[in-house]
Amino acid sequence: MSILKKIKVLIVDDSASVRQVMKEILESDPEIQVMAVASDPYVAVERIKHETPDVITLDIEMPRMDGLTFLEKIMSQHPIPVVICSTLVGGQSDSALAALEKGAVDIITKPKIGAREFFEESRVRICDVVKSAARARVPKQRTVRLHAAPKLTADAVLAKPTSNALIQTTEKVVAVGASTGGTEALREFLEAMPLDAPGIVIVQHMPEEFTARFAQRLDTTCRISVKEAADNDSVIRGQALIAPGNKHLLLKRSGARYFVEVKEGPLVSRHRPSVDVLFRSAARYGGRNVVGVIMTGMGDDGASGMLEMKEAGAFNIAQNEASCVVFGMPAEAIKKGGVDRVMPLGAIASEVVRLCH
Repeated sequence: MSILKKIKVLIVDDSASVRQVMKEILESDPEIQVMAVASDPYVAVERIKHETPDVITLDIEMPRMDGLTFLEKIMSQHPIPVVICSTLVGGQSDSALAALEKGAVDIITKPKIGAREFFEESRVRICDVVKSAARARVPKQRTVRLHAAPKLTADAVLAKPTSNALIQTTEKVVAVGASTGGTEALREFLEAMPLDAPGIVIVQHMPEEFTARFAQRLDTTCRISVKEAADNDSVIRGQALIAPGNKHLLLKRSGARYFVEVKEGPLVSRHRPSVDVLFRSAARYGGRNVVGVIMTGMGDDGASGMLEMKEAGAFNIAQNEASCVVFGMPAEAIKKGGVDRVMPLGAIASEVVRLCH
């Protein structure tokens, strides 16, 4: 009988208490082993000389060498999947987003010791991100077998509709879901959108506070407007709305006007925001007027919702395996039967525009 190889993690953080809490959180998952901890990048280098980790969790602000400099050295000399572990204060949001551009695969926020529910959600998020990073597309291939954990469905936030009444409108809406590797995928997708692009609603798995800065950065590089969604924002041509971290995003419609609802709720498919929640709302209120897109990411968030969109008349696109950092969410959506077309990332924007016109 084969024994599952554990994911080896190196924790790099100058705070002894953070190192201890992170170690406890990660080792609570039977698939993860904390290989070593390091108080700064110089100590981390010595650890890596003795044993190569599968994933590194990396603080941004540290003595002797900052996390961004260390990240650049790792990516140029010995690429290893890196997850940025950041606080929500000061300039760390910008630095963490810059780290994604330099090759980090995801961001997690440092765990807070407090309410049991908050800590448990933090544990789930951190372990899932580390396991996702271990499967990220890097030069050295890694395959990690993962077991499915019990999780809530979109029913927890939005019940299935009791009526199949057709929605009478011709205005098109694009609903997009992404996770690991999605920040760069979304940048490429949105930068290719023309000024008169259809209204776009997006769920990218990302911690709170980072989504606002992420949207602001995209707004400076894209022809269309990009902003973090606020409750009751209209979905209009030439604009993309990104779900706030730690809040669910739903598409709604009143008469001819599409708008969004931003709401609290439990983790759905182990995430908040959840792609399944957005896609279910798009199926209900957009129906055949929706073009759905599911991008790179681990797990199956969005697969059930995409099938619901397809059954409501939407046309759905999945990013292909070759262009994904992690071919998890698109693969699950394809397997479930909710995808109409599988395409490389670089071709998706033009196809979306064509379908909407």
